[in-house]
Amino acid sequence: MRNKFLFFLFVSILAFGNAQEFNAFDAEGKRHGKWQKKYEGTNQIRYQGTFDHGREVGEFKFYKPNSGKSPTAIKIFSNKTDTVNVKYFTNKGKVISEGNMIGKERVGLWTYYHKGSSKIMMTEEYNLGKLHGEQKTYFENGQLTERTIYIEGKKEGKRVVYSDKGIMIKEFTYVDDQLHGVTKYYDAQGKVKIEGNYKKDRKDGLWSYYKNGKLLERKQFPVSKRGS
Repeated sequence: MRNKFLFFLFVSILAFGNAQEFNAFDAEGKRHGKWQKKYEGTNQIRYQGTFDHGREVGEFKFYKPNSGKSPTAIKIFSNKTDTVNVKYFTNKGKVISEGNMIGKERVGLWTYYHKGSSKIMMTEEYNLGKLHGEQKTYFENGQLTERTIYIEGKKEGKRVVYSDKGIMIKEFTYVDDQLHGVTKYYDAQGKVKIEGNYKKDRKDGLWSYYKNGKLLERKQFPVSKRGS
């Protein structure tokens, strides 16, 4: 009888200890220590990580309702700054994208990967949630396919598109997120095929059309209406 009592006492202490392992509060009612939340009515973990008197510290793992033991996002919180390092994953554990955030806003350099691969598909620069700086896109062979400059979330300056062999095939100019300025299209040999100007997203002035480097025709924009 005494042995049974000791056994049940041991089980109770163990269960109590496990219950206290997660989701504790400090004296001020702030989350403190290891925390783990599950989706309601299931054993699927929603997130798990550590709090230090209400503040997230170290590594937090986040899961979707059907992701099992594979996290779909990992965030690493700093003790010294508000910047959080973030990685997003596929269900198979491959990195989709990674970068830094402050609150819900992306900051600094973000990197995106080709599906199921460690090869870079795109890099972007952010300033408090807005694209600010260079956006570069790559083919799977590593060749740059597109380069665009953003200022406070708007295209500004040159946007250039390349073939998978590194030949420039398109060149655009933007002002305040609108096509405005010189635009050029090139053939597979890198020779100009079409060139002209845009003014506030509309073709403007004289446009020239070439074949094998030779001028074929010119057109004036905007096209004047007959009888006007």
